[in-house]
Amino acid sequence: MRNRLREQEAFTLIELMIVVAIIGILAAIAVPQYLRWQVQSRQAEAKTNLGGIFAAELSYYGANSRFGSFGEVGFALAAASNRYTYRSPGDGGNSGASCGGATTSSCILSGIGTSAADGQGTAGLVAMGSLSPPGFTATAAGNLDTDATVDQWHVNDLKQGLAAADQDDVAF
Repeated sequence: MRNRLREQEAFTLIELMIVVAIIGILAAIAVPQYLRWQVQSRQAEAKTNLGGIFAAELSYYGANSRFGSFGEVGFALAAASNRYTYRSPGDGGNSGASCGGATTSSCILSGIGTSAADGQGTAGLVAMGSLSPPGFTATAAGNLDTDATVDQWHVNDLKQGLAAADQDDVAF
């Protein structure tokens, strides 16, 4: 009976600790990469919606010889689960006003998560109706990971601004 117990083999505590350490190292590498990828994929929302705003604004400009607000150009988000606050030219193509905590014809508020404060994310917002020649700039701002940094994007009538964020919330 005694010889039988000696023949049985099992994992030692050292071997188990080595496996746990290896798993810990892999998790330390993989988790930050996953979080970075997740936030970058959320940025696709802003780029896609700003591209849609660009197309709607150019179509509206072709018909009316001026740029307009979201309400005028007929732009609406497909779902209420947006992570960004969007601003566009105001009614009549005038400068986009601050949101004031409400969705208006020139402002669509963030639907989920932590949104940018009303005064944030307006760095690219210019007087749309007063440009010579006329132009527009629409902005998107949102806090994707609840830190102090706000993710900011913009698009203008030349389709500039979609290649890189004005302020990037992805930096880890």
